[in-house]
Amino acid sequence: MTLEERVKRLEALEDIRQLKHRYLNACDLKEVESIKDCFAEGEIHIDYGPVGLFKDRDSFTGLFQEMACHDHVIDLHHGANPEIEVDGEQATARWALYYFNINGDTGATRQLGGFYQDEYRRIDGSWKIVKTVFKAHSISE
Repeated sequence: MTLEERVKRLEALEDIRQLKHRYLNACDLKEVESIKDCFAEGEIHIDYGPVGLFKDRDSFTGLFQEMACHDHVIDLHHGANPEIEVDGEQATARWALYYFNINGDTGATRQLGGFYQDEYRRIDGSWKIVKTVFKAHSISE
């Protein structure tokens, strides 16, 4: 691999890390347009198990806005341990997630651990999520 190819790969890895962190932070901050911008336009695949299966970013962000965009809902998404593989203009990654939710009205809490399996594509120079599947392995309410 040439130096130029290595640098391009490292830049792609960092861009994908930044994309996933931007997505998780936007979820916590309830920034719906920022969430939407993390995903490709058109047909995509979002499978969040019991939360739902979505084929486009608008249907997902619509449900997100309905469920999470309330002052009493406090979400904390912590993504870690990325394993990212870049192949040209496409990439895959596995991310661990620790999620903590607080209902400010009732004091109820929920903790969730699991893994994202993501696919990305570079579109017009920017990485976008084109497929994401989340599988929980622990839930505590």
